[in-house]
Amino acid sequence: MNVDQAWKPKALAVGAAVGALTGLAGAYLLVRRAEAKGGRPRLDPGEGLRIGLLVLGLLRTVALLGDGEDQA
Repeated sequence: MNVDQAWKPKALAVGAAVGALTGLAGAYLLVRRAEAKGGRPRLDPGEGLRIGLLVLGLLRTVALLGDGEDQA
């Protein structure tokens, strides 16, 4: 691997670690909310759809980072 591509595995590893930690934090908050209500974690289809759309929007924003254009 030449020097120009040495950053790619590091970027992927950091992204994977951040994604795993973010997912773990989200699951922890979901469980904590369910325990406070005295039940099991429940997501209805509407909440799942909202979360999915938020994640897609976040991924789109990340993909546009460093593009040099402000497309927010």
